[in-house]
Amino acid sequence: MDTSALKKELVELVEGASDMATLENVRVTALGKKGRITDLMKTLGAMSPDERKSAGAELNVLKDEISDLIEKQASQLKAQEMDSRLANEILDVTLSPRPERRGTIHPISQTMDELVTIFADMGFEVAEGPDIEDDFHNFTALNFPLGHPAREMHDTFYLPNDERKDGEAQKKVLRTHTSTVQIRHMMQNKPPVKMICFGRCYRSDWDMTHTPVFHQMEALYIDKNVTMAHLKGCLSDFVRAFFDIDDLPVRFRPSFFPFTEPSAEVDIGYWKENGELKLGRAPNPENQKWLEILGSGMVHPNVLRNCGLDPEVYQGFAFGMGLERATMLKYGIPDLRSMFESDTRWLTHYGFDPLNRPNRATK
Repeated sequence: MDTSALKKELVELVEGASDMATLENVRVTALGKKGRITDLMKTLGAMSPDERKSAGAELNVLKDEISDLIEKQASQLKAQEMDSRLANEILDVTLSPRPERRGTIHPISQTMDELVTIFADMGFEVAEGPDIEDDFHNFTALNFPLGHPAREMHDTFYLPNDERKDGEAQKKVLRTHTSTVQIRHMMQNKPPVKMICFGRCYRSDWDMTHTPVFHQMEALYIDKNVTMAHLKGCLSDFVRAFFDIDDLPVRFRPSFFPFTEPSAEVDIGYWKENGELKLGRAPNPENQKWLEILGSGMVHPNVLRNCGLDPEVYQGFAFGMGLERATMLKYGIPDLRSMFESDTRWLTHYGFDPLNRPNRATK
């Protein structure tokens, strides 16, 4: 089989291809399913064994030579195309950058930073504690003895018991409030104690205003001669600073908490205008309404004793609030559950620019 004429023709076609599209057509013409070399391969079956051996070897050599030549030509054409683009295309480095999606600060994190700034001005330090607690720190030390009905309000998540060295089982629980941090701090530090703490808490709730996990902020001040007047002054200054309303009305209502005595709920004033809630003093006193914001009180003597402090010498106040509630009020967020859904659209809308965040420290 003489393939020299076919080889010459195909080489001319490959070398004459001036672009990738033309070269692809040549490849299909020569090596495709219906290509000229492929058609010759199909004739080998009708030949004698000797002829088939000779012709097959010759066709394989031709096929390899044309394939190599096509690959070489393709490399040259791609290099020429790149040279042409480099010579003709212009990159304008003065153009504005394309807009990029960048992360935002979660509203809860923003609220925490604001609270740290406010209470730092009052001399409070930040304390931390574990999310997994034992029954003593979560209930007993806070004047929740076994069987106390207030425990039912803290329906929560219990973990397998942890065997103590003395063999007695110690019940473990996901903390239901950050008051556990107050207990640990009082047991590890001598008065005066002036601290705030933040953290996740866990209870078996799920609706528009409750979630199984939520965040709390609590504050504690223990020293000699601390009175209810100190508590009222601290809280009034705090809520007015946080909501940035200098004349924000503040009301204290008697209440009950096992760990404080006396105890008080703290309300802030608001009114409604065209169906919209507005914090502050209502223009018309008849329209003044009140909204509960946090709970507070003087630390119960039993709590002080449980922490190794003498209630005849030391006394103090404590208060706490849900961070989600405060954040929703300040920044107009309608649904608590959205804070835990990790929806980037929500985070983009309600989140804060890391480089441009509101902070009272900058005022």
